[in-house]
Amino acid sequence: MSKKIAVMADSTCELPNHIIEKYHIKLMPLRVIYKDREYRDGIDITPEQVYAHLHEEIPTTSLPIAEDVLYLFDELVDDGYTDVIVITLTSVLSGTYQLATLLGKAYRGLEVEVVDSKALSMIYGFMVLEGARYAHTGNKALILEKIMYIRNCVKSCYMIDTYACLKKSGRVGKFQGTLADLLKIKLIVSMGREGNLETYTMVRGRERAMRTMTHLLRRQFSHKTYKLAIVNGNAEKDAKAMYEGIKDIGTVNELFMTKLSAVTCVHTGPGIIGYVAYEIKNRFQINS
Repeated sequence: MSKKIAVMADSTCELPNHIIEKYHIKLMPLRVIYKDREYRDGIDITPEQVYAHLHEEIPTTSLPIAEDVLYLFDELVDDGYTDVIVITLTSVLSGTYQLATLLGKAYRGLEVEVVDSKALSMIYGFMVLEGARYAHTGNKALILEKIMYIRNCVKSCYMIDTYACLKKSGRVGKFQGTLADLLKIKLIVSMGREGNLETYTMVRGRERAMRTMTHLLRRQFSHKTYKLAIVNGNAEKDAKAMYEGIKDIGTVNELFMTKLSAVTCVHTGPGIIGYVAYEIKNRFQINS
């Protein structure tokens, strides 16, 4: 019996809507929670709405609810799928992987394989995209090989512009965060191989931070062919400026300009900008 394989992700993968629709990717919505209400990421609330109310309240976030995940499984069965590969954001920062694993083991009528991306944002989005591009082959081993290739070689770099949301989450101390804001110190982070955010450096001033990221990308990808995503949180002008500064680095095979999800916005605050990229080699040069 031939397999019909779907790819499922959660709302923090930050792929553009036209990509989600083209490849029939199912998304589990994480939740944005305020004191008196809660919303499903990407369904009931947008990043712009989160930013508009940050001065009033910094919300919290939570996992998808089980009913939403099971509903998506049911939809896949109704559409004739036999298997689904569920890719989640890093289990270090969220319990979504554990939730999907638990529900997948208990579900009947669909073979569920859950993959911890050990990443977030478009770092994870690229894994979802390339997995979905291979889904039509019905070859689960090949799909997983593609996902793991990206997980093992992807590079990322993000600049955190303001510390209010990091202070709220406890990832930065209140005193340190307040002082860094006053001194206009920008935190530059990257994704560690085990799914945790790691500090790359700290620099004073946004322009210097942008130059630091550009120099890092040049060091990583000069003379290489690669896929690139420039990600921003309410900083589209700077995202375009970043592209102008790096478009001559190596050969960009495919480019995405994407926005952070509402859930990611809650933890990073406005003004964040960064890049995600990975080198293309041999059989992994698929665009369709």
